[in-house]
Amino acid sequence: QREFTQKKTFTSWINSILAKHTPPYVVSDLYTDIQQGHLLLDLLEVLSGQHLPREKGFNTFQCRSNIENALTFLKSRSLKLINIHVADIIEGKPSIVLGLIWTIIFHFHIEELARTLACTYNQPSLDCSSAVDSSPKASRPAKKSAKIKERWKMSATKALLLWAQERCSLHGSVSVTDFKSSWRSGLAFLAIIQTLRPGLVDLEKAKARSNKENLKEAFRIAELELNIPRLLEPEDVDIVNPDEKSIMTYVAQFLQYSKNLPESEEDMQEKVREAMGWLAAQEKKLAQLLVETENETYYQKYKEMMSFMETFNQEKAPFLPVLSSKRGEAELSEGQQQMREEWDKVISQIIEWKAKLDQMLPSPLDSIEAWLQEVERLQAEDLPDLQDPFKVMSAFREIIVIFKGLMDCFDSHLDTLQSFKNEDEKNVPLVLPEKLEEMKRRFSNIRSTNPSTFLEYHDGLCSAIANEVKLKLNIWDVKYGAKESVESLLENW
Repeated sequence: QREFTQKKTFTSWINSILAKHTPPYVVSDLYTDIQQGHLLLDLLEVLSGQHLPREKGFNTFQCRSNIENALTFLKSRSLKLINIHVADIIEGKPSIVLGLIWTIIFHFHIEELARTLACTYNQPSLDCSSAVDSSPKASRPAKKSAKIKERWKMSATKALLLWAQERCSLHGSVSVTDFKSSWRSGLAFLAIIQTLRPGLVDLEKAKARSNKENLKEAFRIAELELNIPRLLEPEDVDIVNPDEKSIMTYVAQFLQYSKNLPESEEDMQEKVREAMGWLAAQEKKLAQLLVETENETYYQKYKEMMSFMETFNQEKAPFLPVLSSKRGEAELSEGQQQMREEWDKVISQIIEWKAKLDQMLPSPLDSIEAWLQEVERLQAEDLPDLQDPFKVMSAFREIIVIFKGLMDCFDSHLDTLQSFKNEDEKNVPLVLPEKLEEMKRRFSNIRSTNPSTFLEYHDGLCSAIANEVKLKLNIWDVKYGAKESVESLLENW
């Protein structure tokens, strides 16, 4: 099912790109058409804007030469082509072909678009409701710019997810946590369409419809109104475990659409002025609220924060496009730079307020909250990016030990949370029910992502070991004498 979906999605994406080629090219069977090499070269020429060397014929030698030219070009762009060989492409091996096309999509489509989000990615999350539900994406410190530039492979996915979360945050009940089941209902697609082109969808009506109806509607509107190619069908998404790569490929097209939306400088300046006025009012309101609730109970403080955040998220909707401007620092006007600084300031104050409230939770909820934050932080971290395989193996083993240690406490913490008696000796509630429900949701999220995170760690460990083995084998491609000396050498290693 996954291979079938990827083949269909990737083929549609390639056709949307090759429609710009002169002359246009249409792929009928990806596994067969790619064998000649011309398809790869055409695709890379459109994506890169460069003219690539090629053999014009179609015999075995010419096809092999064309594929080698394509792979050489990709390697020149510092793309890692692991286990992708010319012979496998000539044979049309599905796993190899799909892996190669995904590498191209990720680099030329998703990473390139994610770079436009870099300036926003360095700021706290614009989804300030995340500050209330302790999302690590909102509460943990922003990534350093240098690390983002070094780790596009990891951060591009996160940047795209963050962008989708920001768009969906304008519609409170639409939650996006991944590129899998979060999109199954179709509401996330519709919410993004509504944000990009208000008035095209009715989200309230959509909530009463079936998943397939919503997906069909979203794909239809995206194709007809936004001119976004229909890469997916409802049956590709409305399943237990939708294909992550196919959904990412499709969602990236909505980011591309938003990036191309025109806006005059005069309109931008007016929006900046309005946003600055609103941010100043929010900062004043927040400062006043902190003073007024200083001597209140935890219950009342959290209730006031929930009320503030609900209003904040509703009021920020008109300002979100200008607050999340994709321009780099050099392109920002003085007003935009001031606005960004003011935004950072307000968000930092909200996150600090939330952190203090979490520390004030009554026992044993305070220790459970600390455990949740530590697990979420670990799950959200980028995987080690080290060149030395031995250091990579050591880092992964350390992470696995920490992760397993934390997950050993999962059941006991959840039992404690579920059995927590939420009242004092006077039968007065200690914690707002919404906070308890939020903590339970986070347990569910951790349970659902735990296996994939753990497998990701182990996959990294195995890859590091494999790289070290390959390195040794390359070094040992000489005679080492008697059998005993070779055995001793291997045993020592």
